[in-house]
Amino acid sequence: MKLYVIGLGPGGEEQMTLRAARALEACDCVAGYGLYLDLIKNLLDGKTRIETGMTREIDRCIAARDAALSGKTVAVVSSGDAGVYGMASLVIEVCADFPELEIEVIPGVTAACAGGAALGSPLTCDFAAISLSDLLTPWEVIEKRLRAAAAGDFCIALYNPVSKKRAGHLQKACDILLAVQPPETVCGTVRNIGREGESFTLTTLGALRDTKADMLTTVFIGNSRTKAVGGRMVTPRGYKGV
Repeated sequence: MKLYVIGLGPGGEEQMTLRAARALEACDCVAGYGLYLDLIKNLLDGKTRIETGMTREIDRCIAARDAALSGKTVAVVSSGDAGVYGMASLVIEVCADFPELEIEVIPGVTAACAGGAALGSPLTCDFAAISLSDLLTPWEVIEKRLRAAAAGDFCIALYNPVSKKRAGHLQKACDILLAVQPPETVCGTVRNIGREGESFTLTTLGALRDTKADMLTTVFIGNSRTKAVGGRMVTPRGYKGV
C-alpha cells in the first residue's frame, strides 16, 4: 500500500521534477485542491480525482489515506514543495496509526526558489520563509518571527501576504521590518510564479507597504547587502573582486 505526497512545483507539469512525474504515472488516484489538479490535468487521464476546497485539507488527506488502505496507489499533491506550507505533515499525521502504509514524500520547487529565480538571486545567502497567514499560526507568533528575521539581517520570502480577510497584513509586516531596516531596502514581488502571466516588480521596503498583492504573490525583502543589478534583485554571495 503506497501513498505519495508530491510537490508539483509552482506551475504546470513542466515545473515538476522527473521523480514527481514518474510517481504520478504509477498512481491510480490523485488527491488535491482543484486548481492544482487542473494544472496537471494532462497527467491524470484514467486516474480517480479526490478534490476538495481550500479549507477541507483534513478531509482530503483522510480520503487519500482510505483509498490507499483499500489497495490503490495514491498521491496527495501540493503546489510548490509538499513540505513547505504543503500537505506532507498532515498526511503523515493522519496516517500515524496505519504503519502498513508506505508514505513517500517527493520534493518540489517552492515559491521562494522559483520566485527568486524570476527576480534574479535575492536569496543567495541565509534567508527566512515566513507566511503572513494567521489561519493556523497566531499573528503574535508571526510578528515575533518577522522581528527575529529582521534583527538577524536575513533576506525574507513572505508567503500568503494578503487575502480578502487579511488585507492589512503586508502593511503590518512592513511596519515591523521598517523599525529595524531602512526604507530603501531592496525588495521584490512576483505574481503567478511559474504560470501564465508571471510578472515581477522591484521596489523598496518603504514603497512595499502600499504595494498591491494577493495570495498569488510572493514577496521578497532583501537584507542590508541586497541591491538592484541590471533590473534584478541580487544579494551578493561576497566573492572578492566583484
